[in-house]
Amino acid sequence: MLEIKNIHANIEGKSILKGINLEINPGEVHAIMGPNGSGKSTLASVITGKEEYEISDGDILFENESLDEVSPEERAHKGIFMSFQYPIEIPGVTTTNFLKTAINETKKARGEKEMSAKDMLKMLREKSQLLDIDSKFLSRSINDGFSGGEKKRNEIFQMAMLEPKLAILDETDSGLDIDALKIVANGVNKLKNKNNAILVITHYQRLLDYIVPDYVHVLFDGKIVKSGDKNLALELEKKGYDWIKEESKNK
Repeated sequence: MLEIKNIHANIEGKSILKGINLEINPGEVHAIMGPNGSGKSTLASVITGKEEYEISDGDILFENESLDEVSPEERAHKGIFMSFQYPIEIPGVTTTNFLKTAINETKKARGEKEMSAKDMLKMLREKSQLLDIDSKFLSRSINDGFSGGEKKRNEIFQMAMLEPKLAILDETDSGLDIDALKIVANGVNKLKNKNNAILVITHYQRLLDYIVPDYVHVLFDGKIVKSGDKNLALELEKKGYDWIKEESKNK
């Protein structure tokens, strides 16, 4: 589904990513871990096409198509979704209207008919029930006056409605207490299936207690220096990142 080939990226002349290689297949959950400044959020931004980052070498393929000249909007239409670390507030725009516009714009870009009001309402009800979301939530402005947990839960609801092929969760556990973390993780787990893939970006192992990854990759100084299964995350929790730094220096 997603293939990252030797990606080098910089911002304002500062090199951030220094040769990332990663392959994600349908049905898989991958976790990217690493200390502050290692390039985790930059990787997410580069995959989604954030324009301030310059790719100096390498390529990103999504379903065997290069994303080199593809805009962030087009990437979203193709099925790439990102849950932000700090979701923005949009006063005056309800969750329902936002999602109606987003879904129909995607259908338009794919040459499909717009979703009828009846089908939209049915889908809103089904997804809100799946994620245990109160219907009042849908009439509120996007993230306006929301708690941190509500913002993250709203992003997972957007993910449910948009049904992306690849969902990138960029430090979605940031600022969440344990109850909110469980709610968000439960929503993600309900949305996992054999046809989509999830990339979880996090500092901490605790999120991976609830969203269990198939693969864990450690990012350090712009490179993936170690990969493994879920047990690698547990090892990082016990040892921290210093041993990874030492190991990478000795290579």
